[in-house]
Amino acid sequence: MKILLAGATGLVGQALLERLAAMPAIERIDVVVRRPLAHAGPKVQSHIGPIADWPTMVAALGPDIAISALGTTIRQAGSADAFKAVDHDAVLCFARSARASGARHMMTVSSVGAHAGSRNFYLSVKGQTEAALSAVGFDRLDIMRPGLLRGQRQGDVRWGERIASLLSPVSDFLTPAVLDHYRSIRAVDVAAAMAALTTAQDAGVYFQDNRDMLALAGR
Repeated sequence: MKILLAGATGLVGQALLERLAAMPAIERIDVVVRRPLAHAGPKVQSHIGPIADWPTMVAALGPDIAISALGTTIRQAGSADAFKAVDHDAVLCFARSARASGARHMMTVSSVGAHAGSRNFYLSVKGQTEAALSAVGFDRLDIMRPGLLRGQRQGDVRWGERIASLLSPVSDFLTPAVLDHYRSIRAVDVAAAMAALTTAQDAGVYFQDNRDMLALAGR
């Protein structure tokens, strides 16, 4: 099995790359990045270049599965337009390039509450991306909709996310079970769920919320 991965330097992407590299069924992981990876195992092949070059970079790779763990925040990106350029435009560029290269299965990290019609710009962009991915033509599309991601990020600190993560034990406790999709979730559990889905066979579009991902992760 050959995997094509974007977003390998992020919180979920790093955990996922490590897990995929340990799976015997996966023979090769091609990673598209804008800067070199700090660590890469023997299965990992890095393809370094700007987003505009991704279609050319992946054209001959022939992946079985494409996985996007791309994601930023408006604050980190610097503007709403810059945020959309990553969480919508770059994700779609990657997906279309992967599909043209042969990928039949796509996975992407979105967000709980994503909806194209949302008044919240962040959630609206996430929803628009989900809708656009559904039209790319994959046999199977898995859309991960985690709540607040918990884990230790490398690089720039997202202070709002850090504070929310520190408060998450309290907010999770106060969130009733029927609304558990709004609770926080560990990035490693999202990664474990995505790794488990590499063996999924059924066609269609699937939305995976916290409960689904924890089940797939064996928790």
